[in-house]
Amino acid sequence: MNAEDTTMNSPTEAARAAETRPIANPLPAGVGAATTYMPPRGAPVLEGTHLHKQFALRQFRIAGGQQVVHAVENASLALYPGRALALVGESGSGKSTLARMFARLYAPTSGGIAFEGQPVLGAMGSTRSALRAYRRQVQMIFQDPFASLNPVHSVRYHLSRPLRLYDHARTKRQETEQILALLDRVSLSPAEQFIQKYPHQLSGGQRQRVAIAQALAVRPKVILADEPVSMLDVSIRLDILNLMLALKDEEQLAYLFITHDIASARYFAEDTMIMYAGQVMEGGPSDAIIQQPKHPYTQLLISAAPDPDRPTDVQFQARGEIPSLITPPTGCRFHPRCPHAMPVCRERFPDRTDLGNGQWTHCFLYGEGNDTTSTQASIAPTAAQHS
Repeated sequence: MNAEDTTMNSPTEAARAAETRPIANPLPAGVGAATTYMPPRGAPVLEGTHLHKQFALRQFRIAGGQQVVHAVENASLALYPGRALALVGESGSGKSTLARMFARLYAPTSGGIAFEGQPVLGAMGSTRSALRAYRRQVQMIFQDPFASLNPVHSVRYHLSRPLRLYDHARTKRQETEQILALLDRVSLSPAEQFIQKYPHQLSGGQRQRVAIAQALAVRPKVILADEPVSMLDVSIRLDILNLMLALKDEEQLAYLFITHDIASARYFAEDTMIMYAGQVMEGGPSDAIIQQPKHPYTQLLISAAPDPDRPTDVQFQARGEIPSLITPPTGCRFHPRCPHAMPVCRERFPDRTDLGNGQWTHCFLYGEGNDTTSTQASIAPTAAQHS
């Protein structure tokens, strides 16, 4: 059955069907239990506005213009001190590309990035000194710690480099003291036994702790964590997440937490944002996104999570694959797979519709969109709305 066979012409009928669709609980009982949601207060420390990213394909074509990959389209988000925003979606949805734009590893095709209210893009923000000043505040933790650590250098070297580059240690004694303190903070103890080890002598969890310590050595305000536990054994994932949560509370760090695992997103982050094929579909409090998903893609994503309590006779029909980002679908890119697709979905991407209690979505099932200007509200209501 294709998307055209299930098209609904009535938005009311489609919305009612979406509301009654069975939703799986992706977490075991007692894990990540619902808590009282507190909206972010104050100004964001890092903010991206209407970000686009296209990658030109290096190939020879006799006719036609150069093809590009439309990796991210019109994405906006804000990160707040002491809070985590989870970015969830399947492979190829643009999550890592968005994080690398915030890390200044990729330059946005269009859109803006601001740190503490000051723009960081443009000619003045591209100099070597400006990049170093920015990366003093914004650090990234990569998915594979073995690939991000140099195998020919010891733990001491990996942690001493940021300390020296950013003038946090001026003498060998200061360097050693701070390295040992960093290893203790990430629970690699006794620290004296780890300081001279090499990456191949460490387990996957220990390597990731060194990568976290390396990011903390810079003393940043923002950490971009690109699937930091996906390469680790299930038995140690919770330890790493708890370590990162403790550091978030102690240092008031702002996290962008990228994951495929919706259960980890709910456990770790106060807010969750859903991406599909480079477009942002839905966002809001993590508990609300899990328990009351509105966008059909979010519902499909959650229904795919294993649930031991789900009746065995419940069947979820496959809805195809993520589209090509070289020639993406027009309008909402999910419409070829959406069971509630309407003709307007093919014509244009919907504006954001606020649903209350911090939750919002880009979907015509819930209206034409009622908020197209606010970027600070990209993850939740502002403090002024709750004062």
